[in-house]
Amino acid sequence: MTVEPRIDQRLFVLVLIIIAIVIILALRLWTLQIIQHDHFQERADNNLRRVSTTQSVRGRIFDRNGVPLVTNRSTMAVMAPALRIDGYHQFYRLSEGQQEWVNRLAEVLDLTPEDVVARLTTTREGPLDLRLLSTVSMETAAFIAEHSNEFAGVEINALAVREYPEGSLAAHVLGYTGSISDAEMALPAFEGYNPSDIVGKTGIERSFEHILQGVRGTRVLEVNAQGQPQRVIEETEPTAGQDIYLTIDIEVNRAAERALADALRMAWSRGHTDAQAGSAVVMNVNTGEIIAMANVPTFYPEEFIGGISTERWEELTGEDSNLPLINRSISALYPPASTFKSFMTFAMVDKLEWETNRSYLCTGTWTGFGDLWPWRCWVRTGHGWIDMYASNIDSCDVYFYEAAVSFHLRDEEEIQETARAFGYGRRTGIDLPDERRGRVPDAEWKAYWNQDFPEYRNWVPGDTVNLSIGQGDLLSTPLQVAYSYVPIANGGTLWQPQILHSVKDSRGELMREIEPMKSEIQPDFSEESYQIVKDSLRGAVVRGTAQSAFRGFPIPVAGKTGTAEVGVRDPITGYRDQDDHAWFVAYAPAYDPQYVAVVLIEHGGSGGRIAAPAVRQIFAELFGQEVELVTVDDESRYID
Repeated sequence: MTVEPRIDQRLFVLVLIIIAIVIILALRLWTLQIIQHDHFQERADNNLRRVSTTQSVRGRIFDRNGVPLVTNRSTMAVMAPALRIDGYHQFYRLSEGQQEWVNRLAEVLDLTPEDVVARLTTTREGPLDLRLLSTVSMETAAFIAEHSNEFAGVEINALAVREYPEGSLAAHVLGYTGSISDAEMALPAFEGYNPSDIVGKTGIERSFEHILQGVRGTRVLEVNAQGQPQRVIEETEPTAGQDIYLTIDIEVNRAAERALADALRMAWSRGHTDAQAGSAVVMNVNTGEIIAMANVPTFYPEEFIGGISTERWEELTGEDSNLPLINRSISALYPPASTFKSFMTFAMVDKLEWETNRSYLCTGTWTGFGDLWPWRCWVRTGHGWIDMYASNIDSCDVYFYEAAVSFHLRDEEEIQETARAFGYGRRTGIDLPDERRGRVPDAEWKAYWNQDFPEYRNWVPGDTVNLSIGQGDLLSTPLQVAYSYVPIANGGTLWQPQILHSVKDSRGELMREIEPMKSEIQPDFSEESYQIVKDSLRGAVVRGTAQSAFRGFPIPVAGKTGTAEVGVRDPITGYRDQDDHAWFVAYAPAYDPQYVAVVLIEHGGSGGRIAAPAVRQIFAELFGQEVELVTVDDESRYID
């Protein structure tokens, strides 16, 4: 009699369970069919669609006169599926099948397997197609298409790639492009970019990436069950990038690169076999426009189309390469040497209030710190009695040593203050990437720099003496030296260097024109000091250290030579283990200045003998004169 209620109770529980299951299934079905209907319908639709983007054509780059410097050409690109790795692991280990696939691709594309893996490896999530090679021959493209079963996931797409009508000319200004990296994809500046996008890596290509890039188009394809495209459902055309016009005059740039090459050959002929590199900069003194920026050695940007091989990259960046990828005009630092004496003169006139007729005796050796610490003038026999004008014209070191002592006793760092007023120790603000700020050494800097070496922390008189002739720890770029002479030429205004002239759309309509802009800093010195410096610079060309280089030149030029000592001096012989750097900076015409030009030849020896003739060649091109290589043989006038 007690069994039947137990059976009824079990049946009741079972019925409840069945009812609960039915309710849950009904609710789930209702959720899927009613509430989430749109979501799953969209997913179903997407199974029949494939959304892709179409690349926009990158904007072109022209010189100031409309000469094309970077254009585009059509090519066939190889796209391949990414090899995704865990971002926390340094190495990626391929499976046997993947290795075979990589080896086949490498052989067909004339790459190493390591290059294929490097170009396709990514830490990004999801199925991605990356650009393996931006340009292949029609034969290679056809071979991959015909053997698609051997190259799973590999596609051939039409693509517009960069073309450089002038080859390597102005390569450091223009820069090069390459596939966007994982690190770049993570930056806010590249939001919305695709993993297969090509972006600017250096130079103008990098500075104005968002002007040149354009806007991608979209394409919605209907695909079958096998994922094969059937028809285009919807398409949005890409918008081409805007065209950029530079302040560069490519013919002047060509002349500058030729002048640098000639200067190097002249240096070699004088025994300076370490002379392998140099820089030239030309600026408009009334606007700040960069008319030319040349560097040797240089490179061919076209090498980077489709990615550069590991072997070639090592050749371009190795210790024995002379670093052709560096824009020495803005990224390399050198002691400005005697080109800095012009700014010492500003300080002597306005800070020390020296008169121009103040004279000192130069015997070739200066012992202002005692006989145990002799300092030499470049003329070992001495200049004799010499005043302020003559000290600049003949670049007498002893005169500036004397000034250095006076400044050191005042203990106000007035030399540094003057240098900074003309732009030393800070970036000029040019619209190119990777500009370095240079260095104006002072007591605070030295104490910090030598914090681990207490015996070298203090600023001593020898530091001021070195600074007075542009040596020691003072460092500047060639652009900074040109920039610092702009206010001397134009009477006191520092213009911010600019290399972007204007922007136009693909139809040639002007979108933006860049106006000249004054720099944030402006030197505040007397008219008297400007005139003294100008007269001295003119004198250096007429009868001083640069006279031989400009003899017979029809355009009046004002300028300053510089020979920067580098390397370690032998205590016994007095010779250094490296040849000096050769400088010359000048503006022309001397009495109505339009342009300032600077040439720096690494380890070229003499500024007057090697760099000054190169500036003459550049000015000849600028002013429509016969461009000729002048050989300076006047032994008494080529060093300073």
